[in-house]
Formats: sequence, structure tokens, C-alpha cells
Amino acid sequence: MKVLFIGGTGLISTAVTRLAIQKGIDLTLMNRGQRSSEFNHQVKHMICDINDEKAVKEKLKDLYFDAIVEWIAFTLDHVKRDYRLFKGHTKQYVFIGTASSYQKPIPKLPITEREVPLDNPFWEYSKVKEKCENYLRSLNDPEFNVTIIRPSHTYNEQSVVSQLNSWPHPYTLLNRLKLNKPVIIPNDGKTLWTLTYNGDFAHAFLDVLGNLKTYGEAYHITSEISYSWNELFQMIKDEVGSKSKVIYVPVEEVAKKFPDYSGSLLGDMRDTALFDNSKIKSVAPHYVSKTEYKDVIKKVVKWYNDHKEYQTIDEDFDRRYDELVLAYQEK
Repeated sequence: MKVLFIGGTGLISTAVTRLAIQKGIDLTLMNRGQRSSEFNHQVKHMICDINDEKAVKEKLKDLYFDAIVEWIAFTLDHVKRDYRLFKGHTKQYVFIGTASSYQKPIPKLPITEREVPLDNPFWEYSKVKEKCENYLRSLNDPEFNVTIIRPSHTYNEQSVVSQLNSWPHPYTLLNRLKLNKPVIIPNDGKTLWTLTYNGDFAHAFLDVLGNLKTYGEAYHITSEISYSWNELFQMIKDEVGSKSKVIYVPVEEVAKKFPDYSGSLLGDMRDTALFDNSKIKSVAPHYVSKTEYKDVIKKVVKWYNDHKEYQTIDEDFDRRYDELVLAYQEK
């Protein structure tokens, strides 16, 4: 099977790429070649900026793929561009949406693709992904079969999982814990959150590629393992050996202090998120959901301890965090 990944070296796509190589898939990665990769000699490389349509068309000349997976489309213009570029070059176009696009507040648990619509008014990212899905569905082109995949919170051995941590500098939270500084959990920390290990995700994802049953369909691929935020924080604290005090702050107040994180706080992580994976299991016999975060957090902490170049602190984030801690310590 010949497959083209647009991207292929991100948190989720790296695990899929690694497994695709193991399974002998004829894989090509299209990217700008600016990120070092463990796959340099194991896959074909198409060095190109996806936004340079003229250059991409030249690269694609006379090429045809059983599936093209778009890992890095985040706007409506991106998927419209992809239709222009890839029509005639593939049987199947796989778009990576997001499970955060499901309706909020969530009307029914567990979440199923059929019973829970897409409608998240709190997070622009989720709304734009929904618009992308709607456009792709509207094509209804038998020569350009679309499959939509919606990951939920997927993690790897560098993921410090929290409702509130610096996205560009995730070591920031670990540093607070190492210093035994107070940490914040929005609301009461009792809502349940589903975590999916990227290596588990990969097995289900590869079963979608080239699978005629998935044409025109949308699937979430998530774990069936969930934790409360209190449990997740305790796992990290235990591994660090931290004595940090937990301070509970209403999520709306956290969002006011961190408006740049308000979409994920109010439009995703505020609610309990449990998923029914029956639909993906019906087409993905290799689906697995076995990895526990309590086992991976050991590797996460070790990785940051071993990679001092990634022990960077988001000073502005930490300052705002301290201010919020101070305000609620006094209450």
C-alpha cells in the first residue's frame, strides 16, 4: 500500500509513522525537512512546503497513493487547497479532526459519533475543525473519498498531562512540582478525562488506511481508560516526589487569568469525556487500548531529567500562575 503523510513527525503522527514502517507500508512524508526525524532512511521524503501549490503539483506529478493523510490542516483554506492538490492523486483522503468538536456541554455519555453532534461554541480551534469536516463532507466526490479521524487527548513520553500547563514549555509544571510550589486544579478535579497513548492510537489508525468501509465516515479513536484530574496530578506528584499543595480554583476564574487557554479549559477539559469506540472497532481489528498513564509518567519525568535543553520555563505563564495561587490561597 502506497501512502503519503502531510507532516508525519508530530506527537500522534510519529507513532503512526513508526508502526507503518514496521508493517511494511510504502510511506512518503511530505514536509519542509526542518525537523530532525528518526525516519530519515526508512521512508521516502518529499521536501516541500504544502502551501507552495505550484511546487507540490510538480512533486505529485505522475504519483498516485492509496491514501493521503493530512496531519497539519487546521483551517478551511487548508482543506480546500488539499482538494485542489490531491484530487486525482489518491483514492482516500484522511483528515485529522478533533474530538473536542463534539457538542459542549456534552449531552450524552459515552460519546458516540452518531448520537453526539459537533457543536463546540467555546473553542475556535474546535469550531474551525468542524467547518473543515463540513466542507469535506459536502464534496461528495466518488473520486476523492474522505475519511475523518477525531483524536481526543493523545500523549507520548514527553507529555506532562494537566488542564493548565504551558504548551510551549511543558517543563514549567514539573519545575513547580520539584520546587514544591502550589499547583492549581480547575474546579474540584473530579471530572473524568480520557487519555490515549499514541502507540495505541496508531494500531487503530492504520486499519483505516485503504479500507473501503471507512470511505465517507468519521471515527473517533480514543482510549477506554479515563482518570480524574486529581488522579492524574497525584501520579505526576508521586513520580516527582513533590509535596506541592493543590489549590482548587473555579475554571471560569482560571480562564480569566489565562485567556489564551480558555478554549481548551472551557471547551474541552471542563467536562467529563468518555467515549464509545464501537464504530472504530468495527473496522479496526487491531485496535488496542491498554497503556496506562501511570506507567508512562515514569518515562516522562525521566525524559525531562535527561534532556536539560528542554527544561525551559515559561516565565510569563509562571508569573500569572503564582498570582492566581496567591489570590486563592488568601480565600
